[in-house]
Amino acid sequence: MKWFLILWAGPIALLGSWYGLSYYDMSFGFFMLTRDAHDLVFQIYGHILGIPPEDLPPLVLRAIIVDSFLVLGIIAFRRRRKIAAWWQARRQSAPAALASDESLSSAP
Repeated sequence: MKWFLILWAGPIALLGSWYGLSYYDMSFGFFMLTRDAHDLVFQIYGHILGIPPEDLPPLVLRAIIVDSFLVLGIIAFRRRRKIAAWWQARRQSAPAALASDESLSSAP
């Protein structure tokens, strides 16, 4: 599961870092981080897909959000027994906590 999360989060972090740095032209001397490279990459992808380059970033963001929900769903499904046990313990301890709060508030 750890490798699954690393292999999911690694490319997202790399893409997000590249996008942020190249969008604001913080190149640190690397061509790939310049705004020119940023625009060129999106022009190439836009040409390949047949859509305007300015439509690509929202589509990529939407894909990342959908993938994130899918990954979180897989994690929740794999840990459903632990989550259910935690929820049950929480529900059983809640009346005791409420009773102790009421006894404190009714004290003079």
